[in-house]
Amino acid sequence: MSKLIKTDDSIVNSSDNRAFSDLVSAQLSRRSLLKGGAGAVAAGLFSPLFAPLAGLAEAATPAPVARAVALAFEPVPIAVRDSVVVPDGYTAEVLYAWGDPTGIRGRMPAFKPDASNTAAEQAVQAGMHHDGMAYFALPFGAQSSRRGLLAINHEYIDDGLLHPDGMKDWSEAKVAKAQAAVGVSVIEVEHAGDNWRVVRPSSFARRITAQTPCDIAGPARGHALMRTEADPKGTTVLGTFNNCANGQTPWGTYLTCEENWSDFFANNGTLTEDDKRYGIKAQDAGYRWSERDFRFDRQVTPNEPYRFGWVVEIDPYDAKSRPVKRTALGRVKHEGATVSLAPDGRVVVYMGDDQRFEYIYKFVSSGKYKPHDRKANRTLLDQGTLYVARFDDDNGGRWLPLVHGQHGLTADNGFRDQAEVLIHTRRAADKVGATKMDRPEWIAVHPERPWELYCTLTNNSERGTDGKPGTDAANPRAKNIFGHIIRWQEAGNDPTSDSFKWDLFALAGNPTLDGASKGTVNGDAFGSPDGLKFSSNGILWIQTDVSTSTLNQKEYANMGNNQMLATLPETGQVRRFLTGPNGCEITGLAFTPDNRTLFVNIQHPGETSSERSDPAQPKAVSSWPDGDAGGRPRSATVVIRRRDGGVIGV
Repeated sequence: MSKLIKTDDSIVNSSDNRAFSDLVSAQLSRRSLLKGGAGAVAAGLFSPLFAPLAGLAEAATPAPVARAVALAFEPVPIAVRDSVVVPDGYTAEVLYAWGDPTGIRGRMPAFKPDASNTAAEQAVQAGMHHDGMAYFALPFGAQSSRRGLLAINHEYIDDGLLHPDGMKDWSEAKVAKAQAAVGVSVIEVEHAGDNWRVVRPSSFARRITAQTPCDIAGPARGHALMRTEADPKGTTVLGTFNNCANGQTPWGTYLTCEENWSDFFANNGTLTEDDKRYGIKAQDAGYRWSERDFRFDRQVTPNEPYRFGWVVEIDPYDAKSRPVKRTALGRVKHEGATVSLAPDGRVVVYMGDDQRFEYIYKFVSSGKYKPHDRKANRTLLDQGTLYVARFDDDNGGRWLPLVHGQHGLTADNGFRDQAEVLIHTRRAADKVGATKMDRPEWIAVHPERPWELYCTLTNNSERGTDGKPGTDAANPRAKNIFGHIIRWQEAGNDPTSDSFKWDLFALAGNPTLDGASKGTVNGDAFGSPDGLKFSSNGILWIQTDVSTSTLNQKEYANMGNNQMLATLPETGQVRRFLTGPNGCEITGLAFTPDNRTLFVNIQHPGETSSERSDPAQPKAVSSWPDGDAGGRPRSATVVIRRRDGGVIGV
């Protein structure tokens, strides 16, 4: 995710709810849980036993992959190189870069290095700024590791790279191209010979953009706040954008998450309470869509912002199907939507709201997953209960229901019905007393312990400043610039439980610094953890997103470019697996079922400290992946494999 052009780092939570930092000192004064990242397991807080998880694949069982007991690769060194660096014995090859044709039959324009592609061409090419991603085996229900679909988020745009002359002579055509460069790609990929390739043309190929019709489903469908002049019924919205992390359902659909959507809106009049709570300002964050598309001017279309901030479900197997915004999962700045299955078959979705002092949520479906009835499963995310987390100082926690009529969520307090609880999710979470967190990002569920969750809290430089929550024994930094990873176990080994136990898995940091800034990482150091996901053999993969205004500077000096690391929770040992090119973020990861192919996204290579490139010098920071022959850096999906064809990481 980006840091400066967008407003994700601003603080819009003025509630007096307890902050996570207030809990940590008391927690660690009674127990020492951080022992190389595995202290809680050793202390018995988490069960050390593995139990089988009902598979997250429909109508097929994955071929067994042996549980990893050790990391076998040699860590790569810290690097400041304009390339992707992987361990000896591995290869990394570009698969799908911004501007590459998606593979829609009869509409496959080539990328023009001078950025002169039109909006119509961009709408059938890879978008900018690849982010979250998932792999779906082909055919549906199979477990093929040689042919499948990739669903890939395109989070936002750099107009300095997108147009030959940047934002000069701003026009409707430039807005149209920008809106075509965000959203989602679905591409068909196959392993042919020794390499992976994008299949072109493909009947599965599609682009979803800021202009794609999306259905609205769940409690907010048709609500008065969801209606506009263009959509008087409140059932259809054009587009999805700022798609950050993601999720994947047991019935074979993709969950894409609208994160910093508010940065595209402007309100030149009196700011509403909703504007303030979600970060909409008088002017947008520099994208200027509202100047040419009045949907994004709240003075003209006041309800349009309510139609964004949702988790969107996409069927990658049906290119003609509409994306669906699942309003039962709440309206926040969704970083991801990680799915777990309860013992009774109910579906649980974990979500972070990525802004300083925001919250962690989970949704529990009312209905139960039916392994052989895909149609019935398609409405599971429309009915259920949304909860928000409260972390208590005795290492316990509660999931607080966001249900109309309960805990002050009443008409007297501004919530007239359940739809308004969900449309105003942040205010509802404030009201019930959730715990403020340090920018909750990705959440990972252990593949063999579906009740054990990990969440990256990427950083919070406002901690302890200007009256904000201060330091504590576990986080004794005036500004939490390095972030940390929290983990919890649901009570009774049941993801639907309303209580849990928690600990700190790791405090990120720089070991060359003094005091608490060293962190508690056991092994290779990192800061600003963001992407987080398990491979099916139990390796936890960590990706970093250090801002380009901070990368290799000040406290981050000599920490190198953004990176991807691996750890086994049972040992806590962290090893650096990959470093990225200059100016990039490492984000998005997906494995084939056999764990022998890893897809990773390189987002915004060449990003400047202002996060908008100078069109006169597009390669000032990076020329990856095309090098000297290319016209500008391009975000891309890369394929990583072992040269001997073995399992990644072991």
